[in-house]
Amino acid sequence: MIKDKLQQDVKDALKSGNAEKRMVLGLVLSAVKTKELEKRGNLSKAQTDAVKLEEESKLNDEEVVEVVSSEIKKRKDSIEQFNKGGRPELAEKEQREIDILIGYMPEQMSEGAIRAEIKKAIVSTGASGPKDMGKVIGTVMAKIKGKADGTLVSRLVKEELMK
Repeated sequence: MIKDKLQQDVKDALKSGNAEKRMVLGLVLSAVKTKELEKRGNLSKAQTDAVKLEEESKLNDEEVVEVVSSEIKKRKDSIEQFNKGGRPELAEKEQREIDILIGYMPEQMSEGAIRAEIKKAIVSTGASGPKDMGKVIGTVMAKIKGKADGTLVSRLVKEELMK
């Protein structure tokens, strides 16, 4: 499981003295724990057995990837803001953190592969123009979740629908 790898990598970073990696992975594990507590709160209404509740509230790999992806997106947004604010040293720090986190993401799809999925989604949804962007993006993202950046998918969908 990805969560186990994250936990082990935090320990390894601590032992090796890699403070930056330990901090970044610690923040991700904290975000994972928060999601698990959220999930547990939702499940507790239906599940009364504490052992089952504990087991069911653990995030699966797909959910952990969503958390990591969210952390990467936050850092990309920060990079944009730091660059606008003339703080390239902070943008570089955020980029180093992204480089650490990318190792926990599934292999990213190529632009060509994403376009192929978009074309299939356009046919399956019957999309005919920009007004159908939401339907197409929803269909594509459900299929390639975690394997492509949502901003890229959005841009490519828009390009395909404008043709």
